[in-house]
Amino acid sequence: MTILTGIMPVAPTAFGDDQQLDHASQRRVTDFLVDAQVDGICIMANYSEQFSLSDDERTAVIETTLTHAAGRVPVCVATSHYSAHVANRRNREAQERGAAMIMMMPPFYGAGLSVDESALLPYFRIALSGITVPLMLQDSPLSTTRMSVQTVAALARELPTLRYAKIETPQTAAKIRAIKAAAGPNLPGLFDGEEAVTLIPDFEAGAVGTMTSSLLPEKIGRAARIFLAGDRAGATQLWEDVLPLIQFENRQCGLRAMKEVLHVGGVLASPRTRSPIEPMDEHTRRGLLDLARRKEILAATWAG
Repeated sequence: MTILTGIMPVAPTAFGDDQQLDHASQRRVTDFLVDAQVDGICIMANYSEQFSLSDDERTAVIETTLTHAAGRVPVCVATSHYSAHVANRRNREAQERGAAMIMMMPPFYGAGLSVDESALLPYFRIALSGITVPLMLQDSPLSTTRMSVQTVAALARELPTLRYAKIETPQTAAKIRAIKAAAGPNLPGLFDGEEAVTLIPDFEAGAVGTMTSSLLPEKIGRAARIFLAGDRAGATQLWEDVLPLIQFENRQCGLRAMKEVLHVGGVLASPRTRSPIEPMDEHTRRGLLDLARRKEILAATWAG
């Protein structure tokens, strides 16, 4: 199996000002990401506001994206759910519609309901029944079910389709390094998360890819690819140049950042997030857009 490397950003779910799905904008998101030369696209992730969508809306966005991508880039569909059986239905739908990969967090519900690590292997065996596309295991602080290095390595040994892991917990580089040592060739596709805040340390630890937002994929993607090609100094310079924007996104805006900039750049007809996520205040918005323009990112100018 060829392992995807480089950048696989999370695509936003496009809403109109009325907070209903905007499929025309969703198709433009795909075109923008292809133009940004991404190595893959992830949909239905947390930065896609997956928690705000009904099952029917999930299906609609998956269909729109996969149809419009038309094989130009591989598409990963996030399918996390507390129920192993619901997760399996989501996985089967994604696979049947042409997803190249699925991504799952360990099961949890809210802030207080987690499961013991010993329950994870039987959970994933049910969730992955009948699934042949590769799985990316998402190690996210959003889940209250924690996964140790030893558990991740054990899952990689026992689950044939588990080929990727996105690590976005605190001290990401140290955990990537430890997982790489423990899992070895069983888990070749280690990715970093957190919007590439720690991109270079994570790649030095053994990451081969990054999953960010869709704010500046052309910049981060190039840094990732030239690092993997052996140019550590060049990759570090590219990353350090855009790090202020990455930090602003991560600390001041969250998922709203990419929507605001993609709206200004003509990708999204509206920057709207779905309630209860409210628009950012005007002062933060101006600071974001000023920084985005100074860093000359594609998202701010794509349509014109």
